[in-house]
Amino acid sequence: MSDANLHAVSQDPDSFAVQIADSIESFIVATTEVAKGDEPDSAVPFLLLEISQLLLTGGRLGAHEDIIPDERYEPDTGPDLDVDDLRERFAVLLDPVDIFSEVFDPYEPRKAPVASRISDNLADIVTDLRHGLAHYRSGRTSEALWWWQFSYFSNWGPTASATLRALQSLVAHVRLDQPLQELEGLDTDEDITEDALAEEAGKVMAEEIAGPLGLRTAT
Repeated sequence: MSDANLHAVSQDPDSFAVQIADSIESFIVATTEVAKGDEPDSAVPFLLLEISQLLLTGGRLGAHEDIIPDERYEPDTGPDLDVDDLRERFAVLLDPVDIFSEVFDPYEPRKAPVASRISDNLADIVTDLRHGLAHYRSGRTSEALWWWQFSYFSNWGPTASATLRALQSLVAHVRLDQPLQELEGLDTDEDITEDALAEEAGKVMAEEIAGPLGLRTAT
């Protein structure tokens, strides 16, 4: 893609830059609405859909040739917007399934799983995406695309992938009538091995969370 195409966003609504920006803005708006908790019955399926769509956007960025920004140093976008409220809302909305176990690098041998939170991940993803969106809205299209591509590889891409896996697993546990283990009392800043994760996990039947999370009517 030429630099001309990167900058012609006002003339071509089908351009790569416009499509990426629209997808990212749509994800931010959608997840912010879910976090309000107005429709808790559809929260998990909706998040599963939104993360899946975002990762398609990430895949397009990842498959694209390296994007080079116009300026050597990143222009200041000002302080990032606070996401603590978003994080806290999701923590409440997703309790008791917020904590899950994750392996950061599947190609690193003998890497033990660690405890993570869906609420933390969603807030971190939104922070990365908003940062690039600030560049885009200021007319720095190549800078925005560079940031989204770079942070896709370095942070929000792996974070979104882990979150998608957790959400898909949660839906699968419920739909397949399989017991779901809750990491009850586990703190995400602890260094927990896989055996300790299993030992700490408390058994929670899928029926107990299916109704509140909108996966199936609880009986």
